[in-house]
Amino acid sequence: MTKEVLYGLVVVLLTAGLWEMTTGVEENGCNNTHMFEHEEYRQVLLPHHVSMSYPAYRLYLYGEGLYAKETRALNLTGAPVLFLPGSGGSYRQARSLGSVALSKAKNMEGGVHLNVFTVDFNEELVALYGGSMRRQTHFLHECIKAILRLYKDAESPPRSVVLVGHSMGGVLARALFTVPGFSFHLVSLIVTQGSPHLAPVLALDTFQLDLYSQVRRRWAGHADDLRNVTVLSVGGGYRDYHVRSGLTSLPCGPGDPNKLALLVTAVPRVWVSTTHCSINWCLELVLATVRAFFDLIEPGTRQFSVDPERRRSVLTHHFIRHPGMMLGEPPESSFSFSVTPEAWSQVNTTRLAYRTPKDGLVKYFLFALSSRRKGYSHLYCRSGNLEMTSWVYGCTRSIGSVCEHAVDLSLGTELLPTYKVVTLSLGDLSSSVSHLVVNASNANGKHFTVECEWQRRESRTMSLPVPHVMSFGLTVADVVINSSGLLHTVQLQHFHQVYQAFRITVASHCAVQRDGTSDTYRLMVPWFREDYLTTVGVPSVTEISGILHTSRPDNTSSVLLQMHTAPNCHYKVSVRTSFPRVLVQVLRFCWHTLPVYVAVMLLLACGKQLSSILRTSRVLDMSEAVAGGLQPHRVHLPVYVLHLLLGYSWFLEAWSILGLPSIDDLPPASPDGSFREGAAPAEWWSHLLSPLFYVLGAGMAFWGSALLRLLVRLMSLTLAPLHRPPASRCHGAPRLHAQLLLVLSLAALGGTSCGALSISLGFLLHLYRVLRLQMKESYLSRMPNLALQKHENAENGSVDGLAICSAPSLSERALQQTRDDLQLHLCLSALFALPVALGAPSLVHWARNLRYSTRLDPDPCWPHTVPLLAACVLLTNSDTLKLGASKLLPLTACLPLPLAVAMVIFSPLHLYRITYFLSAALVPLAISCLL
Repeated sequence: MTKEVLYGLVVVLLTAGLWEMTTGVEENGCNNTHMFEHEEYRQVLLPHHVSMSYPAYRLYLYGEGLYAKETRALNLTGAPVLFLPGSGGSYRQARSLGSVALSKAKNMEGGVHLNVFTVDFNEELVALYGGSMRRQTHFLHECIKAILRLYKDAESPPRSVVLVGHSMGGVLARALFTVPGFSFHLVSLIVTQGSPHLAPVLALDTFQLDLYSQVRRRWAGHADDLRNVTVLSVGGGYRDYHVRSGLTSLPCGPGDPNKLALLVTAVPRVWVSTTHCSINWCLELVLATVRAFFDLIEPGTRQFSVDPERRRSVLTHHFIRHPGMMLGEPPESSFSFSVTPEAWSQVNTTRLAYRTPKDGLVKYFLFALSSRRKGYSHLYCRSGNLEMTSWVYGCTRSIGSVCEHAVDLSLGTELLPTYKVVTLSLGDLSSSVSHLVVNASNANGKHFTVECEWQRRESRTMSLPVPHVMSFGLTVADVVINSSGLLHTVQLQHFHQVYQAFRITVASHCAVQRDGTSDTYRLMVPWFREDYLTTVGVPSVTEISGILHTSRPDNTSSVLLQMHTAPNCHYKVSVRTSFPRVLVQVLRFCWHTLPVYVAVMLLLACGKQLSSILRTSRVLDMSEAVAGGLQPHRVHLPVYVLHLLLGYSWFLEAWSILGLPSIDDLPPASPDGSFREGAAPAEWWSHLLSPLFYVLGAGMAFWGSALLRLLVRLMSLTLAPLHRPPASRCHGAPRLHAQLLLVLSLAALGGTSCGALSISLGFLLHLYRVLRLQMKESYLSRMPNLALQKHENAENGSVDGLAICSAPSLSERALQQTRDDLQLHLCLSALFALPVALGAPSLVHWARNLRYSTRLDPDPCWPHTVPLLAACVLLTNSDTLKLGASKLLPLTACLPLPLAVAMVIFSPLHLYRITYFLSAALVPLAISCLL
């Protein structure tokens, strides 16, 4: 009962982590996009050779209403945008982008509009089966050429196509540049949404990793040629459970300013997290994207700008630092004021708080710099509900309290949910600037507020060391802010790793009740744009989730809590470690390693059973075998030693001389894209997490085997009336040449269709053997009672007692042998189920494309199809007596442990390698049945 309690606690722990992951985040804050007219998708005919080469793929033009009618002949004059759906995505997902673009085009002058195309990739699951990724990139190349041919008769034909990729569609957009013969100038701008650029979410085959490696080499080797290609990657944030946002960072060096990566929580006017699907239709994000596209169109050509500097400035304006103004020409270098002296007020205090009157009024505030440069470092100003674009100036010539000439400093403005703010560094201002001017005019009579104050940055910045991650929430770190300023910054020292998670509580208290006042708190990550903003009323008690998507790449900074606060209020910031959220981070970053540890536990359980056969000629119960395999030290101690040795250069040289593959480590978590498929040595926290995942894998293996046993019993009850199991152990078992013929037949089937299909059929064949054993076990379990009843009747004179006395012992012996066989084959079925599960994506892909091709090409399962089939067929007809008499059993029983260690070393980032290690254990076991 102890093991049931232990593994029950494992399930509770895993469930608690999943529950916190799905419920411990903000509610959906995105609005949905709407279409005002019926959508239409006009197919773009491709050349005959392209259609024949890619029969499952299509290219469409999105349209609605009148626009759809006008473009039926495909006489296009707009700027081309091509949408690429993700894994399992539909080409119809382009309707959000296309509908918003058509609505905005109605308000544009000069006929400026977008032509939104979309690709139908037959909803292939390229995130799970990477064999079709290369075909999709080649088809994408043909689509771009076909789109540009549609504009050959236009007055100003486009020279490139803008790509918008969702999920794996964004990966394909960058992989397009690896296609032979592709001209880099055909694509100048790529916008990706929730795309795992850094590494695949799951590496179930070699094709994905090969493509990722090619993309990385191409973009690194042709960095100068690709510098003019602008890439914007947007991650979903906390609510994206499919692709963790750290993977959306671009694996490019920081020296390329045209490669931008950020999270949607940091995008101005969006500020919300999205799910993996809603990032495609989130109205706020779609609006930001469409606005950027229209600002990139040159009025003269009505096509996208070819200037990379302009592309970068436009994307920075809409996605990084929105100054609260329309994007247009840069402000004039010199600005002259022509207002009466009565409109000017000079501010001699350290703070300004102004609220506009009901009537329209022209008002300017003048801040003298001469008396403030030594005592202060910055001037901070913010305004609520201010609509004007230029509102902060640097005065270069003044007469008394009136400024005559000035330069516009409003481009330094930053848009926040409740304010637009500007922080001017006095040290960065030119010596010719004598005053700062704030325009507080409300010519239209609309109410707004303006607040300014002089600041010393050092006095407004406080340091708060966060509690250790192992404090489990028992330790609280806090700081009290007694200053009555408008802006405060709390540096959360030692908060820079993804495994850390905190509950940050901000409590505000004001001496005077403030109605309608709000604070904005921003959790800023200096090394990656993953800021998280929260707006609350005053006074209030607010909890902020302190979770990171990327680890700090160096030792230069920590997370900052920037607080735009109400004046004359007091604040207390408390930080406490959140163990449930730490568990969420562990699952978010390392959940893909669970199949490895499940396979390790089942392999060790098989080894326990083989050792039991050697010692006692009996087989352990499946649950006891799994529980006996829970010995993390036997697996992880060699792994730790290997990590230590890899820290020495001589060992690394010997490792490379032997041609061994690099070891797998934790997935990349730094935003610089420094991903290596086997980085060593690993961080210390990976060594602490490995035993945890070992226990989680043991729990999943334990309850998974229990579920398999339950399913086998239920299925046997269903089949029992139709099938009576024979009493003989060898009844119905085919001879060796028949088994080999069956292996060759299944292998030929896999070679001509799909390897996963033949492996699945082999698994079903073995499962049928398990069902027969279960039915036989049920049948024999009733025989002793029947024999005992006959013995009692014999004593009463009805039958010969001596003839029946031997029946109970015979049936009990047969029953025990059947139970041993059943426990052994249950463990083998669990092992065979793992390759079937890993090959399921390729089987699904093959089944969905049967109308186009009967053979899966390329086939990730083919290299291990024959070994697995041979092991499956031979072991299907094996029993414990054959194994116990085998001369190879002592050697075979020693294999599971080293193979389990190798699986932990080489498989966490390469899940497809699990099948190779299982084959290496099952094939010798099958040979043992013959020798």
